[in-house]
Order: sequence, then C-alpha cells, then structure tokens
Amino acid sequence: MDLLSVHLDETISTPLYEQLYEFIKQEIVEERLPYGQKLPSKRKLANHLEVSQNTVETAFEQLVAEGYITSRPRKGFYVLAHGDLEFVEHSIKKEGPKFEKEPAILFDLSPNKIDTEAFPFSQWRRLNRQVIDEANHDLLLLGDPKGDKELREAIAHYVYHARGIDCDPDTIVVGAGIEVLMQQLLSLLPGSTVFGIEDPGYQLMVKLITHFGFLGRALGMSEEGVSIEAVRLLEPDYIYVTPSNHFPYGTVTSISRRNQLLQWVNEAENRFIIEDDYDSEFRYVGKTIPPMKKMDFNDRVIYLGSFSKSLIPSLRISYMILPKKLLEQYRNRLSFHHSTVSRIDQHVLARFIQEGYFEKHLNRMRKIYRRKFEFVQQLFEAYKPSIQLLGEQSGLHVVCEVRNGLTEEEIMKRAEQQKIKLYPISYYASKNAVVSHPQFVIGFAGMKEQEIEKAVQHLITIFQPQRYP
Repeated sequence: MDLLSVHLDETISTPLYEQLYEFIKQEIVEERLPYGQKLPSKRKLANHLEVSQNTVETAFEQLVAEGYITSRPRKGFYVLAHGDLEFVEHSIKKEGPKFEKEPAILFDLSPNKIDTEAFPFSQWRRLNRQVIDEANHDLLLLGDPKGDKELREAIAHYVYHARGIDCDPDTIVVGAGIEVLMQQLLSLLPGSTVFGIEDPGYQLMVKLITHFGFLGRALGMSEEGVSIEAVRLLEPDYIYVTPSNHFPYGTVTSISRRNQLLQWVNEAENRFIIEDDYDSEFRYVGKTIPPMKKMDFNDRVIYLGSFSKSLIPSLRISYMILPKKLLEQYRNRLSFHHSTVSRIDQHVLARFIQEGYFEKHLNRMRKIYRRKFEFVQQLFEAYKPSIQLLGEQSGLHVVCEVRNGLTEEEIMKRAEQQKIKLYPISYYASKNAVVSHPQFVIGFAGMKEQEIEKAVQHLITIFQPQRYP
C-alpha cells in the first residue's frame, strides 16, 4: 500500500478536504486506484500530507457516501469495483484559457423583462425565514389544489382594493403561470368550443388553444378595443381579451365597447369572456382602468391575473377567478390536481401582500417605469414622424412604427448586424393582420437609463432609410 502523492494547495479557496476528495475520486475513476486497493489509514495519510486527521476523515466520508470507497470494520478503507459505481465521469474536460467573448446580442428588447435591481430582497428574505420554520412543518405536505387559503384570501383582498373586484376567495385558483391556469380551464370545455382571440395579441394563448384542438378565430382590433363586429360575425363561444392594456398596442377598451362585449356574452348561455388583466398595474397617466370583471353582474367573466410583471417572473404565481358555474365543473373534474405552486412561495407571497409590501413595491415600480417610459419618449421625440411611438401611456414596452420606406425584413437584417434583438409586430399577429408600416415592440423595463439611451441610438441608426451615393 503506497501513500498517495497529492499536492494540496492552501492558497486557493477550495478546502483541503475537497482537494483530497477530488484527487482520490479521479484516481478511482481513471482506474489508477484499482478495485480492492486499500487506502492508507487516516492517521498515516494525514502525517504524510501534513494536514489534520479531520481533513482526511472528511474526504473519506464523502467518498464513502458517494460509493467510491467502502469502510471495513477494523480493516480500513477499500476502493469499490468500477462496476459498483452508479455513475462516473471517465474524463474531465480541462478548461483552456478563458477569453472574453464578444456578446452575441448587445441589447435584447424583449417586452417580457422587468427591473430586477428594484426587487425588495430584504423584505422577501425576512418573510422567507419566517415561513421556513419548524412551526410550519405542515407546509412540507401537499395543500389545497386551488392554492392555499391564506394566499387566495390575500389575492381577494388585493383585487378588491386595487381593482374593485368583489370575489369569494373560494372562486380563486392559483397556478404556476397563466398558461397552466388556461390548460386547466381548457380541459373543462367541450371540444366544439370556439375561441375568439385578439389579433394582434398574446400568441401563447393562440398556441395553447390550438394545441388542445380548439378552433381559434382572430378578432381584429380598433381604437376602442376588440372589434365587436368581428365578435358577432365569427360567433365564438369564448373570447380572450386584454381590455385594460391590450398586448402589444396598449389600447384601453372603451366603456361602450366593454358594455357591448358584456351584452354579447349574456345573449347565450354558454358564452364567457376571458379577461387577462395584463400589466394593468402600470398606467402612467390618470387612474388605473377598472376591469370588466367589476362590471360583470351575471358572472360571465373569467379573470386572469399574474405577479410576473408586478413582482418577478420566476416566482411563477398567477391566479384565475372562476364564475360559479365553471367553479362547480372545476371541483367535479379537476379535484385530483395538486397545486402547481410551492406552498412555501404561496405563504411568502401572502405575507408580502398582507403586510403591505406588495403595494409599496408597486408604487415604487410605477415611478421607476414611468421615468423609463418618459425617457424613451424623449429620446424618440426628435425623429417624428418617421419614427412614431404608438399606444397608451402604460405597460413595460412601447410599439415603434418606422415610416421610412424600409421593410420589416430589411430592418430585422440591420438589427441582426448590429446585434440588436428586435420583436416585430408580426410575431404577435396572424397573417391576415395588416399594418401600413413596419412596427416593433420595444421593451425598456429591464434596462438602465444608460442602456436605454445606447439601445435607442442603435435603433435610430437601424431605422434610418438607405442612402445611395
């Protein structure tokens, strides 16, 4: 039995026991320490390497735990057979010299980003510590399929005070994102159900509806919101709308159009409106627009809300307020479902709302996003009318219309050359949607003002008409 020749470096951050563990592990993986080989005793190896016996013991314990070696009482430690290891890496890729890679994309102007630097980490961390406590051991078990009562009550309180919706917490279903909630809703409906969807609009909704085998029909948009003429002509059973802040144009559905849609939905027994209250929290002029659900006296509106933009996308918590007729179907047919959201996250969010942190966070973010929105407007102001910003003063993006004779394809090619990721309106529209000039969705929320300024400078260059000598 030879003593192991390994150099342990005390000047690096990796602990000595971990260096020893990695060395022995690699010797076994590369079969330089064969099956049955006895390892030096902890005392002898510690003396040889001039380290404490605890260092060797910790390394050996980790190797035993992972199945690389075994301990035999009063005999010592022995290498296990190669085939006894569940998984070994037969080769370690040696890292070559690191070079600074030039970024593939300078600016990604996605409308789905948020300002992550303004997140209230200290409050969230404190609430996490409170929830992750031995007194709350029941949170380790499965909870209510619709979401824990504490969070549903907090959401009911929030939508009443912030959006004017008076609902029973029992009608609320919590899920890991709008798409998960929509999948549950779609599973309740007969296959013959026909959907009407805003065009342009939220394309994930189009994909979900068609994936489940339903017929989806595109509903054109006007300055007042979704076209009531299209709704009556195409005769859908359900319509999906974003009346408080249409995506992507930011159009606010007029009160008369809302009344027309509510009149339409009440004309037949099995019609419903799916109202996605997208980005309604971020309106920069006047008061926030009340949702259609508040006007829904006959219980025909399915209300969707999310904390992705108002808090953080990775939290993956959204909610759906079901009419009582659909709630009964949900109980009868989906009671076997488990909640798709961690109970710990649910309780942290519930406390975040109950203790007033969510309201404070929203107020702060409105100010931050309003300042960024106004800065974007200011930067584009000098380039009117060849570059025009469309839509209402709300949301976390603007729609930029380019009126300089260039096609969308030409602009996208220029953007690619300058490493700018653009999102043309065609990404969100059907082939039948017609726009007179190329339009692009420009997200600004995730950038600092210096980055916004640089990104807009690139865009101005990209949007300039071609000049010939």
